[in-house]
Amino acid sequence: MANATNDRRKFMVKTIQSIGLATMGGLLWSGYAIEAKGSPLVLRPPGALPEEDFRQACVKCGLCAEACRNRESNIDKETGEQREGTIKMAKGGEEAFIGTPFFVPRDVPCYMCDDIPCVPVCPSGALDMPSLLNEKGELDINKATMGLAVLHKESCIAYWGLQCDACYRACPLLDEAITLDYIKNDRTGKHAFLLPNVHSDICTGCGLCEKACVTEKPAIFVLPREYATGRPGDHYVKGWDKKDQQRAGQRKAEEIETHTKRSDEKPVDYLNKGIEY
Repeated sequence: MANATNDRRKFMVKTIQSIGLATMGGLLWSGYAIEAKGSPLVLRPPGALPEEDFRQACVKCGLCAEACRNRESNIDKETGEQREGTIKMAKGGEEAFIGTPFFVPRDVPCYMCDDIPCVPVCPSGALDMPSLLNEKGELDINKATMGLAVLHKESCIAYWGLQCDACYRACPLLDEAITLDYIKNDRTGKHAFLLPNVHSDICTGCGLCEKACVTEKPAIFVLPREYATGRPGDHYVKGWDKKDQQRAGQRKAEEIETHTKRSDEKPVDYLNKGIEY
C-alpha cells in the first residue's frame, strides 16, 4: 500500500510540474510573439520601405548598423574611438521587430550623412537606394522620409513666451524644415513669441530636433509619417491645385459634392450649438 501511495504522489507531482512547465512555456511564447511583432511607432533608417514591406525584405544582417557606427564622421575626438551608431539592431524587450534596424532620436539621432553609408550596403533592398537619388542620380539624404517631427505646443516652452530655438538651430535644414514664426506677445506688449513650425514636405525625420529639445520629455518628437500625418480622403479636391483638380474630371467645382449631416442645417443653427458631429 505504501508503494502504491508513493507512486500516486509521484504521478501527481509530475503531472502538476508538467502542467506548470507547459503553462510557463505558453506564457513565455506568447510574450515573445507579442514582443517579436514590435511596435509600429519605430523609426527605420533612411530609404526604408513601408513597414510591412520592410519587415519582409530585411534579412536582419546588421550591415546597415555596422556601416553607421563605422562611418568616418563617427569618431570621438577625445578618445579617437568609434562612438555608438545611430542605427541599432532590435533585441528582445525593445520596441522594434527583433533583429531589424531602428533608431531612437532622443538617444542617438540620424546625423544626415551625405554619403548615407547605411543604405548602399543593404543586400536585400529593404533600404531602397533609388528612393534617395536626386535628379543627378546622386545620393541625397534630404530625400529621406524616416519620419516627421511633431510639436506638442502645450509643453513647448517657446509657446510659454520663453525664448528657445533649440530645435530650430539643431535642424540640419535650417530655416527650411523648421521655421520660426514671430508673433507679438499681447500679454507683455514688449516681447515676441518665437514659435517653431515644422514643414512636413521638407522634414526628413532625422530627430536632431528631438535630441536638442531642452524639456525633460521632448516637446518635439519624431513619429513614422503614417502616424504623424492626417488623410483628408479622396472625395476632397484642392481647387487651387491643377493636378489635384484633374481627379474631378470635367466637373466644375460647384458640381463636386461634399455633403455631410451638418449640411442639412443652416450655419446659424449649428454655430449656436455645442459640437455634435
